[in-house]
Amino acid sequence: MCDGAILRAKLHAEFPDTTIEPYSWGYRNGYAIRFAPRHHALEGQLLVGEDGADERGARPSSHAPESLQLAIPNSDGTPDYHGWPDQYGFLPTSSAEFNPVGGPGDDLCVPDPSNPPSMCTSASLAKILSEDAPIQPVLAFPPQEITSPLAIDVPDSSFTGIDFVPSSFVRAPVRPGAALYSLEGDFGFSASNGTPETGHEIKLINFSAPGKPFELEISRFAHNDVFDQAFVNPAHVHGFNRPTNVRMGPDGCAWVVDYGAVRDFGQAGADSKFVGAANGPLVQIPGTGVIFRICPK
Repeated sequence: MCDGAILRAKLHAEFPDTTIEPYSWGYRNGYAIRFAPRHHALEGQLLVGEDGADERGARPSSHAPESLQLAIPNSDGTPDYHGWPDQYGFLPTSSAEFNPVGGPGDDLCVPDPSNPPSMCTSASLAKILSEDAPIQPVLAFPPQEITSPLAIDVPDSSFTGIDFVPSSFVRAPVRPGAALYSLEGDFGFSASNGTPETGHEIKLINFSAPGKPFELEISRFAHNDVFDQAFVNPAHVHGFNRPTNVRMGPDGCAWVVDYGAVRDFGQAGADSKFVGAANGPLVQIPGTGVIFRICPK
């Protein structure tokens, strides 16, 4: 099996499992996939929302973007390649932009909550900065030509779902052929990605019309008022926490699955931080999962 790949199979074959083969590869985490519909600028092609690297583990990476990729197999039917593990977005991993800055998820971090923003002891932080930067390539050279992304989104926003809207959903700011995509949000491995933070929301992609020069435009579409998990604000507990998928329903509305609030490392804000071993990081909070329905007026 080809890891970091999108696979395909012939479902009507007598033994479909024997027909599995790579369709496109070189992804860290190709989480959201959707084929473009008929009469679209990307008709029949596969959009892939890829989650970028985090500051955690043995190869901690800071500021690695999320990517909107277009999977296009080569003319001979072999899979195209999208750069993982040695390219983040449009840049090589050795770029200084991706150097770790120290975080609680780094393997070399010795926890010290009193030493923000890294929350590591000074000695272990120095070790991270000296041993893990720059981020060295894993491969001696790319196995084939790298297909760069169509666009990138903010680091640690976490691409989770994508779908194209029907004509009945079209009204400003949504244009014909548009797509919606969900961002799950960060888990506190790094400091906040901005003010306001990006993530915990639905975004809109407007594409140029078929036959026109290809362009896309990305904007915020639906979000809560804290730009973080909604549970941190007692006055607005019904907003997005972790939207993990978006699909257009037969009623012409967008349905958003939100699996609920999660205790995380809390680098972006103390309200979401875990407290104590029994309430550790990445623990889901029961009863906070929601299905949202977004309809045009």
